Amino acid sequence: MTATDRALELTRAAAAAATDKLANQVIAFDVSDQLVITDVFVICSAGNDRQVRAIVDAVEERLLVLGAKPVRREGQREGRWVLLDFADIVVHVQHEQERAYYALERLWSDCPAITLAGPDGQQ
Repeated sequence: MTATDRALELTRAAAAAATDKLANQVIAFDVSDQLVITDVFVICSAGNDRQVRAIVDAVEERLLVLGAKPVRREGQREGRWVLLDFADIVVHVQHEQERAYYALERLWSDCPAITLAGPDGQQ
């Protein structure tokens, strides 16, 4: 099983929104073979709590335009690791310290990575 076209559309939009807000190391994994609850994990990080919140806001705004609202949001008050669950995709926006400590990309490295840039190299 692979991620749906809708999940890939949302993934690329979320990644572009995060990149627009200068998120660091934006990556995505197709976790559809491992998890029943979602198709894709998007992971990115930021250097401070304010930037984490700005990235979260940008992702939510961009996906709302595509008709996707988060069904669950966790960690927004602390601003260190915010999880946005859009059902088809889950977006993790982490402070750089949390990202280094929890190393989600290492945990999910056996899942296929999703290409985020378009054919022209732009997101």
